[in-house]
Amino acid sequence: MLVPEPCEAHLAHASGETRSGLEVADILRRFGPSYTQTHSVSPFEQRIIDDLIACRTASLGGHIEHCIRCGFERQAYNSCRNRHCPKCQTVTKMRWVEARRADLLPTPYFHTGLTLPHELNPLVLANKRLLLGQLFRSASETLLEFGQSRLGGQLGAIMILHTWDQLLKPHFHLHALVPGGALADRGQTWNPTSATYLFPVKALSTVFRGKYLDALKALYAEQALRLTNVTFELESPKVFATFVKRLRRQKWVVYAKPPFGGPEQTLSYLGRYTHRVAIANHRLLDMQGDQVRFTFRNRQPGDRMEIAQLDAHTCIQRFLCSYVASHIASTMWRIQLCGERAISVHFISPL
Repeated sequence: MLVPEPCEAHLAHASGETRSGLEVADILRRFGPSYTQTHSVSPFEQRIIDDLIACRTASLGGHIEHCIRCGFERQAYNSCRNRHCPKCQTVTKMRWVEARRADLLPTPYFHTGLTLPHELNPLVLANKRLLLGQLFRSASETLLEFGQSRLGGQLGAIMILHTWDQLLKPHFHLHALVPGGALADRGQTWNPTSATYLFPVKALSTVFRGKYLDALKALYAEQALRLTNVTFELESPKVFATFVKRLRRQKWVVYAKPPFGGPEQTLSYLGRYTHRVAIANHRLLDMQGDQVRFTFRNRQPGDRMEIAQLDAHTCIQRFLCSYVASHIASTMWRIQLCGERAISVHFISPL
C-alpha cells in the first residue's frame, strides 16, 4: 500500500513545529514538584500546573490528523485546552475575533485604557472579586457619563481585563474598544465623535478616579474589604483616609488612542489582548540552574526589549498569581461585551 506523500503545506507546518526553545511547561515540569511542596497551591493553580505539563504529550492521548486535500495522515498529541496554556490560545483568539467582526460598525474605533495605581495592588490581591468588579463598574460608568454629556447618547464598548505586566507583576488595567459615536433618540440617531478624538483623557481620568475611590470608601465603611498582614494598617480609619487622599492626588493613567486603520484592523489589534497568557513561550530564553531568563518590553523612554532573570519558584509564583487574579473575575467581567445589543454594537450598562 502506497503511503501518501505530504503536500508542501504539511512539510512547512512540520518544520515549524520542531523547536528546541524553552517552554513554560519545561519550567513547571522541572520545578513544579518542589514549588508545590514549599508553597500553598490552590486546586485551581494545581490544575494549571498539571494541564500545562501534560499538554501535547502522551499523557493526554492523541489523534490522527487527515488532510482531505492530499490524503496525508500523521499522529498528534492532544492539547490541554487550558485557558492559561501558552500553546492553546491561538485558535480560541481567532474564533473570538471572527465572532466580534459581525458587531463592528463602519466608524472609527478608539483603543482606551484605564489603569489602577500600583499602590492599590495589595488591597486588590486580597479582594479580587470586589475590587476588579469595581474596576469594570467605575470604567463603565465613566464612559457612559461621557457618552451622555459629550455625545448625547449611549456609548458602546468591549472591555478586557489584564492583571499583569511584562515582568509578571500585578498591573490591573482595562483595555476598551470604543466606537467613535453614540446612539441617541432611542436608537434612531447616531452622534459621531471627531474622527481623531474621543474624549479629553484628563477629564476621563479625574472622573474614573473619583468613582473608584468613592466606591472604595463605601466598601471600607461597610467593612467589606479583607485586610491582610500587608494592609493591616488600613484598619485605622485615619490611616485609610490618608491612603485615599494620597491616591486622589495622583494622576491615574487613562488614554484613548486615535483610531488606526479601519475597525477590523482595530479589532485584530485588540484580539491580541483577549486571550493573551502571562508570558508566551517565545519570550523565554533559557534556564540555567534554577534561574530563568526571558525578554520584556521596557516602556520607559526608548520602549526597548530587555532581558530579566528570576529564580524558577518566583517565576512560577508570578505566573500563577496573574491567573488567579484573572480567574476570580473571569466569570463575570474578564471580557465584557457591555450591555444590551442594538445595530450590531455592544452597549455599556452598569453591572
